[in-house]
Amino acid sequence: MNKAWMGLEIAPEGSMKNKIHGLGLKLLARVKPSEIFLKSISKEVTSVQVSYPPSLDPRLVRRRLRHIAMSGTILHKKYLIGSVTLLPLTTAFTVLPLPNIPFFWVLFRTYSHWRALQGSEKLLKLLSNHSNPQTDDADESNNNKPEQNAQSPTCVLLPSEELYKLLGEASEEGLDEETIVEICRLFHLNKNDVLKYRNLV
Repeated sequence: MNKAWMGLEIAPEGSMKNKIHGLGLKLLARVKPSEIFLKSISKEVTSVQVSYPPSLDPRLVRRRLRHIAMSGTILHKKYLIGSVTLLPLTTAFTVLPLPNIPFFWVLFRTYSHWRALQGSEKLLKLLSNHSNPQTDDADESNNNKPEQNAQSPTCVLLPSEELYKLLGEASEEGLDEETIVEICRLFHLNKNDVLKYRNLV
């Protein structure tokens, strides 16, 4: 499927394949950032580090993450079932002398919802073994099972003064592109993805 998509991308301007590629980009732009975040959490992940401004209560941050994980589990399970149900119906378009765009789109969305569902369940597991660096020192002396805790998957919340300062530069209209690029550089984020979704956040 990746080879087919690359073939559409390099198609001549104005051709049918080029128009299909443009339509695909518009559809992909409608995918929510939370889905991309959940898809990035694979089963192999043993720890997730979340940076947040120190002005926020860490309990609020953790509660928000739990909400994203729980709502993701519910929504993507529902959408996964719906996508699987649509797959047999879209195969009917194979009789047309055109690329079966509906089938490939539904197939892609089925895979995406499955990955996001897996990520949601993994994030919930990480949050259940939540580790806060501000309380690690206090807990270390009372820790009777260091090996077990070291192997347990965790979600670590880290307050970031740098992020707080950058967010403090925001105007009423939100962050400008220069500030977003700097945040992406500091936290190793994909600049293009963040800029694409900044109006949706």
